[in-house]
Amino acid sequence: MIRARWCAVLIGIGLLTGCDDAPRVQRGVDDCEAELMAVHVEVVSADGARVRGATVTGTNTKSDASITGVTDDQGVTTAINETLAPSAVRVVATAGTKVSPAARVEWVCDGCNCLPEPAELRLQLSP
Repeated sequence: MIRARWCAVLIGIGLLTGCDDAPRVQRGVDDCEAELMAVHVEVVSADGARVRGATVTGTNTKSDASITGVTDDQGVTTAINETLAPSAVRVVATAGTKVSPAARVEWVCDGCNCLPEPAELRLQLSP
């Protein structure tokens, strides 16, 4: 019983030594955004109405890697993101048999992220 008390006292003293005012190492803060930068793509019909459920595909012109997204109720998708950077990306929308002309997005990269140029696209489907 006495041995158990001494063990508890020694453990308590050991824990108290960690409660001093000694300097602590500050962990670096990552200034880079964790969220991927993306192109805001709006798909419209030939008469200008927003198209829900259109498929938008972005393809890297050098590697042929691609990302596909589907437009929401507002005819918008942000699926095409910087994972396709730094090369140019060809973006096309389709809905059934309707296809948009291809648009080109360039990526401007820094040490953290790549920003799309242009940041927004409006793709109009063929009549």
